[in-house]
Formats: sequence, structure tokens, C-alpha cells
Amino acid sequence: MIPAVPAVSAIIPLFNQRQFVRAAVESVLAQSSEPREVIIVDDGSTDGSLNTLGILKDQLVVYRQRNKGPAAARNLGVSQARGEIIAFLDADDEWPPDKLQYQVRPFFQDSGIDVVLGQIRWLRGPVSSGGRSRPHGESFYGVQLGSGLFRKTVFDRVGRFDEKLRFSEDHDWFLRAREKGVEIVRIDRDVLYYRMHEQSMTRNESPEGGFGLTRIIKRSLDRRRRTGSSGEGPLQKFCEFKIWEER
Repeated sequence: MIPAVPAVSAIIPLFNQRQFVRAAVESVLAQSSEPREVIIVDDGSTDGSLNTLGILKDQLVVYRQRNKGPAAARNLGVSQARGEIIAFLDADDEWPPDKLQYQVRPFFQDSGIDVVLGQIRWLRGPVSSGGRSRPHGESFYGVQLGSGLFRKTVFDRVGRFDEKLRFSEDHDWFLRAREKGVEIVRIDRDVLYYRMHEQSMTRNESPEGGFGLTRIIKRSLDRRRRTGSSGEGPLQKFCEFKIWEER
């Protein structure tokens, strides 16, 4: 067993993911470098999702709130987290077993790094079949909070997730982070298995279409125009962040 990484608080927002949440939690608890704590924020689930965890709940810190959306659930998790590093995992996704072992290293070698991103692969196969889901396809970088680790202090600088957004709150946060020049690096390793299924929020667009991205991008442009920081030019793409090389 590789020594624990007590600095990491893993946060799982949960809303009606009875079919998948146990596999998500098990993937965190099975990390080769264990997090300091695993926080679940039940965002008003009505399907008994927490009941599927059984004795696993003894290893978790559980908070409950009325349904406010994933942004509010993550914000509650961040406010209660005791670790120096924050990790997120949606309740229908999974982590590779060595995610934390490799992804946490840049923080301890460079105090200027605020966010470490890694690669994503799709997750295929229902966990209810009795077998384990399998990652497939090519690895890629994308806007998905589960693919990042975040120094907790970066949320003081950038702010928390916008609780008015039910969609694309991750895009909004990353836009604000890049506008503020947050130091983001990436590692050339899979750190998230991302599941698409019929109940995924991203299967159902927001009423305004496009998951609200047009409005979020316009807000970013307006902020940059007001500050004169970057004009209307493009922000750095995820695949353009420098790859961190272990010293």
C-alpha cells in the first residue's frame, strides 16, 4: 500500500444515482493513495441512493440538503472539506485506482500550481449487470471537474460554483479561473472514467439550449472587456496547458 495522501478531500454530489453511486464510492475508497476524507452531499435524492451504500457509509462524511443542484452540493462539500486539495467525482462516474497517487504529486513539488488536470476516458457497461464497467475509447482532456484536483485556496481566489446554474457550472468556473490567470497544468494519464447514460444531466439540455454555454461565454467576454485583461481574444484551451513533468 502506497502511503496515504491525507491532504485530499474527495467530494461526491449525489442526486438520484442509485444504480451507479456505489461503484463511484468504491472507486474512491480503492485508491492506491487514500484521500483524507470522502464527502457525499445528498442533494435531495428521492430514490434511496444512500441506502445502496450499506456499510460503506461508515467510511464517508455525509451531508444532506434539499435539492439545489450540483453547484450548491459541491459548494457545501468545499466549505466542509478539511483537506488542502479538493477532488470532485460525479456519482455516476469512477476513478482509476491510481488517480490520486499520480495527480497529487505536482502540488507537493510546486507550490504555485492551483489545478492539476488529467485525461478522461468513456465508461461503458452497466454496473447493475453484475460485472464492472469498462473504460473504452481514446483518452482526452475536457471540461469535467472529476478530471481535476484543486488547491482549496483557489476557491478563495476564483470563487465558488454559481448556484444559479443547473448546467455548465463547471465551464463557468474554469472560465473565471483562466481569466484570473490560475496556474493550471495537466498530466498525461487517465484520471477519470466518464459515464454517459440516459439519466445523465448532459443528456437533457437546459431550457435555453446548449446547456447555457452561450450565456456563460458572453459573461466571460463581458468581464474581460470591463477589466481590459484579455479583450475578446480566446482563452487557453485545456489541451494547451503545459504537461507537468515529475522532477
